[in-house]
Formats: sequence, C-alpha cells, structure tokens
Amino acid sequence: MSKRETYESRTEQLLAPIAERNGVEIYDVEYVKEGSDWYLRAYIDKPEGVTINDCENVSRALSDVLDAEDYIADAYILEVSSPGLGRTLKKDRHLEKSLGKEIEVKTYKPIDKQKEFSGMLKAYDAETITIEEEGAERVFQRSDVALIRLALDF
Repeated sequence: MSKRETYESRTEQLLAPIAERNGVEIYDVEYVKEGSDWYLRAYIDKPEGVTINDCENVSRALSDVLDAEDYIADAYILEVSSPGLGRTLKKDRHLEKSLGKEIEVKTYKPIDKQKEFSGMLKAYDAETITIEEEGAERVFQRSDVALIRLALDF
C-alpha cells in the first residue's frame, strides 16, 4: 500500500466514528499534492445535503484526532466538505447510488474520435461501466476511464 493509500485508509478509519456522531456519511477521503502543498480532504454527505456547520463540526473533531495520532509526516492542509453536485464517482458504492442517473465519462484516449461521453448509468462491474446514450448502450473498460462524475443538469 502506498503512503497516500495508507494515509487515506487510516484517516477514513478515524473519521468513521466522528461522521456517525455528526449524522453524516463518509463519501471519500483523499491525500493529494497540489503545487507544493499536501491536502488531506474528507468529503462528507447526508441525504438532505451537508451544511457548513456539519463540515465545521467534523473538521474540528477530525483535526483533534489527527493531531493526537500524528501519523502523517508531511505538513498538510485539512479540508472537510461536501462532494458537490458534480461529484466524482470513484468507488463501487458511489456507482451503486448513481445507477439510473445521468453521468459523464472521460476516457484517457479517444473512442470514436471523442474522449467525453454522457448518458444514464445502466450497469457496472469490476471491469466495465455501461451507460445509455441516445437509446444505445455504450460499454467502457474501466482501465480506459479517466473520470466518472454525476452530470450537472442546468
């Protein structure tokens, strides 16, 4: 397991009881470098949507636990937020909740001369993602997919 994966996994373990106490669920945890700064991001959610107070309460509690545990060697910025409307669908549990919803798929390489697709998420498994676009099904190999996110309807 990489350092990033270890930090994300440990943070998710520490965050679980905090999320439960605050009536939110963990959507995702990521540890990423942007420019010269490291960010530890916790995304939380609940059916009616998270509030700024939810984020603040979880952030304070998580910050205290992270300070006590002190397992991340690098200096980092902690952020707690909602995954947002156009949320990235990284894990199977994200895809499961999004079945039947409009999604956007971006591929690493062009398929039929394009890299961006949108349609209703019909199915997924360990190797593939299936969407319905304009009445036809299109199947993507997961290894070809760079990004999947909920489509924004405006």
